Amino acid sequence: MKSSKFSILQGILPITRSQIPSDIVAGFSLVAMAIPQALGYTKIAGTPVITGLYAILIPTALFALFGSSRHLAVGADSATAAVLASGLIGIAAIGSAQYLAYASLLALMAAAILIAARLAKLGFLADFLSRTVLVGFLLGVGFQVAVAQIPEILGLPGRVGSLDHPIQGLIQDALQISQTNLYTFAISIGVILIIVGAGRISKKIPGALIAVVGTIVVSAIFNLPSHGVSVLGSIPSGLPKFGLPDVSWSFSIIEQLLPTAFSIFVVILAQSAATSRAYAARYNERVDENVDLVGLGIANLGAGLSGTFMVNGSPTETEMIDSVGGRSQLTQLTSVVMVMIVLLFLTAPLMYLPTAVLAAVVFLVGKQLIDVKGMRRIFIERPAEFWVALTTAGIVFFVGVEQGILLAILLSLVAHTRHGYRPKNDVLSMDAADNRSPVPLTTHAQLLPGLIVYRFNHSMYYANTNLFSEEVLDLVNGAQPPLSWFCLDAIAIDDVDFSAAATLRETCALLKQKGIRFVLVAVAESVRVELDRSGITDLIGKDSFFNRVYDLESAYKAIAKQP
Repeated sequence: MKSSKFSILQGILPITRSQIPSDIVAGFSLVAMAIPQALGYTKIAGTPVITGLYAILIPTALFALFGSSRHLAVGADSATAAVLASGLIGIAAIGSAQYLAYASLLALMAAAILIAARLAKLGFLADFLSRTVLVGFLLGVGFQVAVAQIPEILGLPGRVGSLDHPIQGLIQDALQISQTNLYTFAISIGVILIIVGAGRISKKIPGALIAVVGTIVVSAIFNLPSHGVSVLGSIPSGLPKFGLPDVSWSFSIIEQLLPTAFSIFVVILAQSAATSRAYAARYNERVDENVDLVGLGIANLGAGLSGTFMVNGSPTETEMIDSVGGRSQLTQLTSVVMVMIVLLFLTAPLMYLPTAVLAAVVFLVGKQLIDVKGMRRIFIERPAEFWVALTTAGIVFFVGVEQGILLAILLSLVAHTRHGYRPKNDVLSMDAADNRSPVPLTTHAQLLPGLIVYRFNHSMYYANTNLFSEEVLDLVNGAQPPLSWFCLDAIAIDDVDFSAAATLRETCALLKQKGIRFVLVAVAESVRVELDRSGITDLIGKDSFFNRVYDLESAYKAIAKQP
C-alpha cells in the first residue's frame, strides 16, 4: 500500500480491543524503565536533568502519532546524546543555558534533515551503515559512556564525567582514587546490584525505578548531602515551555553545527530503521522507513521546540515493551500521560536523588552497548569486518563520537565497494556425468573443448573493469586447448556503466584479433538494453546472445561439430 508523505496513526490503527489492556500495562512498564534512563542520559548529553523528562513527553507522543512502526520506542538515547556532547565541546559550557539552546537547535536541524530525507525518499540510506560498523560504533560509545561515569560513581572531587579525553580522565581518576567518597561508592554499588539482580530475576521488574525510589527515601531520611553525597537539588515542575531556542541565529553557527546534526541524523536513521525492521519482521508487519523519517523528524521538531535534546529509536526500550506484551504505539501514549503526571506533581522528591544513582544507571547502559558476543560473532564469521568494527570503536573512544560515526559511514561504503571491486568470479565446468558447476578461475576449466564460460559475479562498473580485463586475458592466454569461443555468463550482472561498456568493447576487439568469438549467456533485459545502446550488440551480432547455457552448448557443438 502506497503511503502519503505525512500519514498519521499508522502505529496505532487498527486498534484491537483485546490488546488495549496489555498496551496500557506495557506503558507503565516503559515509564518505570525510561524515566531513570532518560534522567541518566542528560548526564551524557550535558543538559539539565529535567530535559530527560521533556525528551519522553512531546517527542514520544509525536512519533506515536506520525510514525509507521507499531513497536519502535522513541525517546532519549545514549548514542545520540553522546554525539551531541561531542559536537558541542568547545562551543558552549556544559550545562549552561547556551549549551541547552544549542542542543535544542541541533534537534531542530536533525529534524529538518530527517524530513528533507523523507521528501527525497532517502529512507534507503539506512542500508548503507552496515551492522558491523554499527556494532563497532556502539561499542566505542559504550566504553566512552561507562568511563565517563567513574568519577561520579566514586564521588571523586574536581571532575565531572565527560566524553572528552577519556584516557586523560581515567588517569585523573586513578590519581584521585584515595579521595573516593565511601557513601557515594556504596550507593553506586547498591544501585548496580539492584538493577542487575532485578534483571536476572525478571526483565519485568523495574530495577532502575526501585533503585531511584529507594535512594531518594534513604537520602531524605539520612540527609546524605551532609556526608558529602552529591544530589540533584531542586528540579522545576510543570510542562515545558514551547518556542525556538534562544540562540544567535546566523549562518556561521548553523555551519558549525551541521556536521554534528548530520552525524545525529545518520545514527537516528540507522538505529531506528534496524530496530523497527526487526520487530516488523517478527510480527509479519510492514514498516515504511520513509514514514518513520517523518515521525522521527516531527518528534525531533517537538524536542527542539520544547527545550530538550534530540530523540531516537531505542532498541532496549523497544525490546522491553515487546517482552511485557506491548504491541502498538498506545504503549508510548500511555507512558506520555504518566510522564506528564510526574512533571506536574512528582518532581519535588527528585531533589534528594544522589547523582551517583544516575551515573550508575548510565554506566549499565554503556555496558549494554558493549556487545562482546556480537564482536565475537563478527570475528568468527567475517574476520576482516571485525577489524573494521574494532577500528570504528577505537576512533570513537580515542578521537571522538562524531568522528567515529563519520568513519563508520566511510567504512561501510568502503566495505560495500570492496565487495564489488573484487568479486569472486568463476568458470563453469562439466564433469564426466555431465554435471555443470562453477569452479575457481585458477582451474582454467572449459565447459567444452575450446569453449570457456566466465561468470562475472557482480554488476560491472568503473572500479572492477580492470579486474575483468585481467581475468579475461589470463583465461584466454592460459587456455588449453586454445579457445574458439569465450562466453560471458551475465546471470549476476544487473548493470553495465559507461566505463564497463568501453571495457567490453575493448575485450571484443582483443578477442577478435585472437580469432575468438565473444558471446554472452543469461543477459537480463535491462542489461541487454544497455549493451544495445553502447554498441556492443552491433559488434558481436544479435546471434551472440543465448538465454541458457544449454542453448549455448547446442550452438557451439553445431559449429564445432562436437558430439
